[in-house]
Amino acid sequence: MKKAGLIGVGLLGSALAKRLTEAGFEVHGFDTNPEALQNLSDDGGLDGGSSADVIRNCDQLMLSLPTSDVVTHFVDQHRDEFREGQILLDTTTGDPRHAVLVEQSLAELGVRYLEATVAGSSMQVRTGNVALFLGGDSQIVEKAAPLISAITSKSFHLGPVGTASRFKLVHNLLIGLNRAVLAEGLAFAEALGFDAGETLQILKQTPAASGVMETKGQRMVEQNYEPQARLSQHLKDVRLILSSAELAGSKIPLSEIHESLLETCQQLGFGDSDNSAVIEAYRNSSSQVD
Repeated sequence: MKKAGLIGVGLLGSALAKRLTEAGFEVHGFDTNPEALQNLSDDGGLDGGSSADVIRNCDQLMLSLPTSDVVTHFVDQHRDEFREGQILLDTTTGDPRHAVLVEQSLAELGVRYLEATVAGSSMQVRTGNVALFLGGDSQIVEKAAPLISAITSKSFHLGPVGTASRFKLVHNLLIGLNRAVLAEGLAFAEALGFDAGETLQILKQTPAASGVMETKGQRMVEQNYEPQARLSQHLKDVRLILSSAELAGSKIPLSEIHESLLETCQQLGFGDSDNSAVIEAYRNSSSQVD
């Protein structure tokens, strides 16, 4: 059986593990959260024991970690465990500059690094209805093809390391603003006396229809914020987007407003909720959005 190591078995990581096990991989995972490891076992994966053990036991590795800083710390911490010829796919939505530094650090050890950022929620990963943005050498993309195809049939090789992280920020800007627009529209409809559920069903049949209506609309209507992708994580992404835009000299005023909306939601206690909870920035009468 093919083996794959997975570091980070949270919402996204557990979905990746499910896809890999269904494709015939023996998944050795590690997470600091015992509940996440139990979920991994329930989905057919194996508790790898420790992150060091996972690295030692697997030639193909995947990272599903929350930030670039965590990835950098992980690589620095485990330099003695990595070995020449290993392939590491990094699904983290992070700073493109950090990805380049991680690649350089791993290259010194003979480890091949590939960005594989994910366009889609954990639930969409479980169904294979996602896209992967790949950044790295084309030969590494070819060698990692079995892992990539186990996750999705839709992937885009955008260039060297750094390009996938940059493109993921473009994607997340658009999808995040789409969610915010839907939230504003539904809250506006409620303020005008319309039922949000009925409004959503009508709008789905008009030129205003969008993909986020299908994935997040009913959640907003029902206030069902069981997380598929946490709001706090998207706030982190928006801050990365704003930082990258400043470096590039690009003006993105809607994203500045979006950051304020997400900060309001986090202050209201929705940071660990699904990102569809952005609508609560509009619904909460005491919230103030600049």
